[in-house]
Amino acid sequence: MKNTVYLYVFDTMADWEIGYLIAEINSGRYYKKGVMPLKVVTVGITNAPITTMGGLTILPEIELEECNANDTAALILPGGNTWTEAIHAPIIRMAEKYLEKGIVVGAICGATIGLAMEGVLDQRGHTSNDLEYLKMICPNYDGEMYYKQECVVTDGSLITASGIAPLEFALHILKILDVFSPQTLESWYNLYKTQESKYFFELMNSIQ
Repeated sequence: MKNTVYLYVFDTMADWEIGYLIAEINSGRYYKKGVMPLKVVTVGITNAPITTMGGLTILPEIELEECNANDTAALILPGGNTWTEAIHAPIIRMAEKYLEKGIVVGAICGATIGLAMEGVLDQRGHTSNDLEYLKMICPNYDGEMYYKQECVVTDGSLITASGIAPLEFALHILKILDVFSPQTLESWYNLYKTQESKYFFELMNSIQ
């Protein structure tokens, strides 16, 4: 059973971009009945501690080579300031292999730049922070015809998002992982999007 969600962690990682997502995946508090719990596992280039953009220190639980595709439900790639650097090439290769296997890969903000630089987005529907910026920073990028001017895009098992859409990013990934009922997912999203109390009661009723 695929019950592991790998969260790639690295220095300068934009920690807030994956906050909604990992909290709901790891807590399982709104999972629909009968769904096997998923576990978030942090994975680093090495097992050395990393420092996020928010100043948090994270000790990766495993290194890249320890990842097991047979157990993987999803691979999450947060944004950060270093995605143009070659140090991330191994995780991009792993993401590409996972996509070929139909495993969910979620990339937000700077992580979409990493994918674009390696040609992963050239033939897949996707978005990023801005098309013109993506073309400028990734000279080899050839996926303009697949770019969508939306805050988040799902194409098969690939989810890409702008850095200002962490809630929508979480929505799309939770939907494709199918761990919430449709009613729960809609109420959950509406609650955080609108801050209207009626959606809290809808959310609570949906998990009864």
